[in-house]
Amino acid sequence: MTLAITLALWALVAALAFATALRGRELLTTGVRNGLGEFVRLVPRLLVGVVGSGFLADLLPQEAVARWIGPETGGFGIAIATLAGALTPGGPVIGFSIGATALKGGAGAPQVIAFGTAWALYALHRIFIYELPMMPARVVWLRATVSIPLPFLAAYAAMLIGKP
Repeated sequence: MTLAITLALWALVAALAFATALRGRELLTTGVRNGLGEFVRLVPRLLVGVVGSGFLADLLPQEAVARWIGPETGGFGIAIATLAGALTPGGPVIGFSIGATALKGGAGAPQVIAFGTAWALYALHRIFIYELPMMPARVVWLRATVSIPLPFLAAYAAMLIGKP
């Protein structure tokens, strides 16, 4: 499955490169340069996040993780994970590393799904730093409010579907 996804992504990259090349060599060169620049900036962060999450998983007391957001915590653990996701600052390397660390430390998959969904939808730092300065406050708060049930729905859907 992972190989199929990887091949599909590379096929998409090849198709985009071909479409860009049809529009001009200079555009293709700029795209390759920009893509490689992003790759070079992102890889060290990913390495630090993944390796750091392994160390953090070993440092976390598994009994505390299991007590607060373990598989048996149900709705309470989902609520705690949702709140933690909303309060977690940082980009994807931080958010996903914390989720991976929690899983390694004994957290339940639905709880980690709730954490990741809350982090992606309404991390409070992003609301205050990015959204409110750029959009009308009424739109921001409406978007955040209608997003509140989504981490819970995602977690309960994961419970219904089964253990990943």
